[in-house]
Amino acid sequence: MSETVTRGVRVLVQPRYMPEQSEPSKSHFLFAYHVTIRNESEITVQLLSRHWVITDGEGKVEEVRGPGVVGYQPVLKPGEQFQYTSGCPLGTPVGTMHGSYQMEAEDGSQFDAQIDPFRLAVPRMLN
Repeated sequence: MSETVTRGVRVLVQPRYMPEQSEPSKSHFLFAYHVTIRNESEITVQLLSRHWVITDGEGKVEEVRGPGVVGYQPVLKPGEQFQYTSGCPLGTPVGTMHGSYQMEAEDGSQFDAQIDPFRLAVPRMLN
């Protein structure tokens, strides 16, 4: 799990392995991650885009950038939250993800809401 707060925007991430959609014999491991973005600040913010850094167990790094999350650019008033679930395929049974959401505050200022690293791992793969 990962939990980070940047300028009052809390990002919680809970990853899980998806064995039914993975094929270990073909080096295909699918992980889902559930994200909660909660605005704990006193101003309205909007998520504009995302930036993920995905590292597999062999050190191969992939970066993913794009507008919004799962087709949305949510606007969060103080106290509101947005949740979504997405997925990440890996070629190894272990890896990590981290990144940021590019946010815009109601005053027009922009900032990156950080997403601390979290581990993607097949259960019982690590002690």
